[in-house]
Formats: sequence, C-alpha cells, structure tokens
Amino acid sequence: MGKVHIIGAGVAGLAAAIDLVARGLDVVVHEAAAGAGGRCRSWHDPLLDTEIDNGNHLMLSGNWATLAYLDRIGARDRLIGPERAVFPFLDVKSGERWTVDINRGPVPWWILDKDRRVRGTSLSEYLDGLRLLNAGDRTVAQLFRAQGPFFHRFWEPFTVAVLNTPPELAAARLLVPVIRETLAQGAAKSTPLIARKSLADTLVAPALAMLEERGADVRFAARVRGLDRDGDRVVALVTAGGREPLGRDDHAIAAVPAWTIGELAPEIAAPSAFAPIVNLHFRIDDAPLPLLPLPLLGLIGGTAQWLFVRDALASVTISAALSLVEESNTLIAERVWRDIAPALGREDAPMPTVRVIKEHRATFLATPEQNARRPGAKTGLSNLLLAGEWIDTGLPTTIEGAIRSGQAAAAMIG
Repeated sequence: MGKVHIIGAGVAGLAAAIDLVARGLDVVVHEAAAGAGGRCRSWHDPLLDTEIDNGNHLMLSGNWATLAYLDRIGARDRLIGPERAVFPFLDVKSGERWTVDINRGPVPWWILDKDRRVRGTSLSEYLDGLRLLNAGDRTVAQLFRAQGPFFHRFWEPFTVAVLNTPPELAAARLLVPVIRETLAQGAAKSTPLIARKSLADTLVAPALAMLEERGADVRFAARVRGLDRDGDRVVALVTAGGREPLGRDDHAIAAVPAWTIGELAPEIAAPSAFAPIVNLHFRIDDAPLPLLPLPLLGLIGGTAQWLFVRDALASVTISAALSLVEESNTLIAERVWRDIAPALGREDAPMPTVRVIKEHRATFLATPEQNARRPGAKTGLSNLLLAGEWIDTGLPTTIEGAIRSGQAAAAMIG
C-alpha cells in the first residue's frame, strides 16, 4: 500500500488521517494554516485572557461517528453535558422559560406532556413533522410556516441551528437524517454535548498527538496550490516548495473548503453560496459559578440562538447571520448582551469584555439548489478523493458530517 496525502487538517482531514494511521498506512498531512482544526480551531485570546473557540458547536449523543473518532483518539471524556436529554429555552421577548425533556426509548412520550415539550404547542403540531418524509425540494417554511407559534418556537430555531440557513431558504430534506438519528431515537441519542475546555482540546490536539505517535508527517504552512495529472491520475501535488510526486500506489484526499476545491480540481462542482455565523464570547468575572444551571440555553425571539457557558465564559452563537454580519462588532455585542443579561441574572450589570468573531463562510447555504451541487467522495481522478462537511454525506454542515466524510474517504483506500 502506498502513501496517502491529505490536503487539509480540519476535522475531516484529521478523521481520515486517524483512520488511515490506525490501519498502519503512511500518511502525510498538508495544512495551509499555521495550525490544525479549520473552523474548529481554538486559541488563547489576549483580550479575554482565556481560551476560546472560533465558533460554538453543539454535538449530540447520537453522533456516532464523532464519538467513535473521540474514542479512537482517547478524548470522549473531554465532552460535557447534562445527564439527560434536556434543552432549556428562554423566550427573550416574553420572558417565558421551558425545558424540552426527551424521554428514553424511541417512542416519543415526551410530546404528550405539555410540561416536557415546547411551551404553547400541541401534539398535532409534532405529528405534522411527518411531512418531512415527503419534503422533496421544498423549504422548511413551505412545509411548516402555517403552524404559527410552533414554527417560530421549534422549526425556525431548529432549522437555523442545524442548517445555518433561514427556513425560507433551507432544504427541509436535510433535517430528516438529523431527526432520524437523534431526536427520533430518544434520550440516549439526543443528549446535548459540548467541549469541556475547547474544540481544539477535544477534537484536534489528541488527534495530532496520535498522528505524531504513529509517525504521520503533519506539515503546517504547507499550502497545496494545484495538482499535476497524467490521464486520470494525480501524479504530483504542487506546493510553494515545488512538486511532491505521487507514486503509482499513492492516493490524495482533498479535505479542503468548498470554495478551495476549484483551485485544485476546477471540474468538480461544489456549493457556491455560503452563510455566515457570528459568535460572541463574554468574560464575566464578578458572578458566582456556574453562570447557568446547565451549560447551554436556547434563545427564542432574539438575535442569537444559543448561549453556552464554560467557567466564566458566556459564549453566544448567531447562525444564518446574513443581515447581521456586516454590522459593527459594538452594535452586535450590545444587542446580544441585552438578550442574554436577564438569562444570566445580569440585567443591571454593564456589558462585560467581549470578543466578536465573524465567520463569513461558515457553511454552504443549505438551499435545495446548493444541496444539489454537493459532490460525492469519488472524483474523476482515480487516486483523488474528497472529504469535508460540504460533500454529499446526506447530513447538513456539521462536525458529524465532516468526520463521516473523512472516515468514508479513508475507507475507500485499500
């Protein structure tokens, strides 16, 4: 078996590399940036004097590929979350609070109990979710907007959180595998999980340590600028340092963002429209810990969708921030602080130190048209495979989708 060159050290590339070195293959990872992780990167922020993530990511206990990856790199204990599948929510306009409390087992008894489901919703509205099975190319809004309160308190925030796309544009069919693998399986597969310390500490650093231990060659600041071909094969990677030849039995996995694949293989169709996410990290040093009873809180009717707390850090996610991303950081922070201060019992406190992070191309825009542009892992080149959350994994753009794509590409080699 020859050498495998992995272009990109994001989560997809790392997942592929981990599976390949576990099989004893010779692996070289080429990463254009100075560090690994891609959009799951973390760093020590000097303003907040603590480690922060580029963006907040909520995982679920039904994300089997993510958990298998963490088991392989010895990092499953670096996830935290409530002991049960509970999701607390706050309507920032009305002040109403409720907790979605999912029961164990696949029969959703919880939707029969008004105290365990979304406040002000009825059983029939949940049964309407079966429309997803025949969604076709319709959007979430086309399927569910007529529901009124249930749409605004469930489908809209769920769609924005999962697809990073407004429900008026979002392909409803992309919600099906998420619901089928998590919520529809009951509490055992729906428990929320977040990184205990940071995404890098959980998903990246242990993987790099394993790759180093297994003798993989991981190169940073090593951008691959092109591919030399001979017929239907890649015969060399073009880098700033020259050509890196590929032998007859060598393979390459391009685990790069969708907007980058055209530089390597222009003939590959890929999503071409993208959606931003804005994340904010507030450092709150003068409040008792924990800041919230649980490490997460869903926000309805405000600017943001999720509030995560870790020690003295309150982190906020604004998905599908299409109209917000161009606003000033100060205005965004002030607006978000007004939403979350009551949740944190800080109504009368001044806004604390905050870091605003804008990811302009966080995911592809999950419209039916853009979803149709997602390629599979195989390409027209016999020794080139694709990985990344943007390829056609059947899932939306998630950590789970990225890891599955890397694992699938690795499984095709050998």
